[in-house]
Order: sequence, then C-alpha cells, then structure tokens
Amino acid sequence: MDPQPLDRPALIAALLFQMEAGADECIGAEPVDRFAAAAAAREAAAARAEARAPLPKPAAPAALSPKPPAEGDAAEAVTEARRLAAAAKTLDELRAAIEGFEGCALKQGARNTVFADGDPAARVMFVGEAPGRDEDREGKPFVGRSGQLLDRMLAAIGLDRRSAGPERGAYITNLLPWRPAGDRDPASEEAAMLLAFLERHIELAAPEIVVTLGRAPASALFDESVSITRARGRWRNATRAGGRPVLPTLHPAYLLRQPAEKAKAWRDLLSLRAVLDGAPPPEAR
Repeated sequence: MDPQPLDRPALIAALLFQMEAGADECIGAEPVDRFAAAAAAREAAAARAEARAPLPKPAAPAALSPKPPAEGDAAEAVTEARRLAAAAKTLDELRAAIEGFEGCALKQGARNTVFADGDPAARVMFVGEAPGRDEDREGKPFVGRSGQLLDRMLAAIGLDRRSAGPERGAYITNLLPWRPAGDRDPASEEAAMLLAFLERHIELAAPEIVVTLGRAPASALFDESVSITRARGRWRNATRAGGRPVLPTLHPAYLLRQPAEKAKAWRDLLSLRAVLDGAPPPEAR
C-alpha cells in the first residue's frame, strides 16, 4: 500500500498548536526515567558532601561589556594610543598601529578591526560610533541595515562610497574600531582612549568636511557631551578635527528606529550638499 501524501498545512498547524500548548522540546524514541536521574544526582551530591569535596563553582555569566581599566592603566593606554597615532605617517601605517594596539579590552571580543571604507581622497569623511555585528564580521564600517540606509542617503545627494573620484566619493570610519558587546553605545573611557587614532585618521585623510553620525563622535570631536537631537544640523569648527567644519547628524540606526526623524536628517544632507556646492557652512563657529 502506497504511503499517504503528507498534509503539510495540517502538520504545521499541529506543530503550532503544540508550541502554544507549551511543548518546547522533541521527545526521543527511548523513554527517559527522570525520577532515576534525579535520584542519581542526589546520591552524587551526598557522596561529595560526605567526602567534604566542595561543589564546583558555576561558570560566571559572560559580561555584557569589558571591565573598565584601572585609572593608571587607562592613562597609560591613552598615552600609548597617542604615541602610535603620531608615529603613523600613512593610512596604512595607522591601520597597522590600531591593529597592534592592545590597550582597549574591546579588541579581545572583536573578530575584526574595522578601519574604514570608501575613498580616502573624498571631500567628506563620515564618522560613526562603533561597528555592529555585520561590520565586525566583514571588517568594514556600515555594511548592515544602517549601512544600506546610509548608502541611500548619500546617493540622494550624489555621493557614493564606491566612487573613486573625490567629488562623488565618500570616506567612512568609526570612533571605535572594535564592536562593543551587545552593540551598546561607546563608553566615554573608550572614546577618550581611542580618540587619538580618529584625530590622526582625519589628519591623514584630510577631508574638507567631517560629518558625525550619532552622539558619540560628535561629543568626542567637540570635546563636550552633546545631545545629538539638539546638535544635529548645526555646523561647528572642531579643533580635534583639525579646525575643519563638522556637521553632526542623526545615526542611520536611529533613523531605522525612528523613521519620522528622517526629515531632519534629510535637511542636514541638503545643507551638506549646499556646502559641497560652494555655500559657506551656515552658523559655523
């Protein structure tokens, strides 16, 4: 007798019903005596207690973020970062210096050092906050959903990170070269430690304009804590960016969470386009 064909919709409906009923594991073909297993565990525990053998300590849960360095260690790391950054004479040397820097605990949990993407000769340099999961995996900034949105934003004003010409090109990097666990925001200690690398990066790439994406890079370059929702769209000359005009705007990841804010980012992009076309940066100070 030929087997009856499987009724796929019925099987899926039955599976969904079992999940809603609380079934959360598959049942094997062989029965398992849970009472016997529990009894064996109690006997083993009693034997250890009798022998006065300490129970093994449970493994500590994985930390969501690296332990902050001691004050002295952090100061030494900042000094070392500044020394390495100052010694780099080219972008390739700067990349190697960052990859060789061991003072930041973020590096221990990262797959890749995320340095930059795009044309370093571009007129505009975009600085994000930190790599996410996709960026950590591929070793390039802004390659996930926020990167796709950023590419569309750039295309809307005639820029493209894949273009080799400085007029249409875009150069993209991050404040932090390593992904923070859980894709959290950069900590102030991390930003202070790695800022020297970003300053040198801007100096070597020598863009005409720097656009910061999100709160952290704006705060780092302006050397003060800023609210990005209030600071966005307001041009400023930043000493830590070599005195260049800096335009803070909203991070694409924020725009994905708050689509209604895209109109504000669009106004910022239009302001950037106007400056690239020859207009003076409005209200730059």
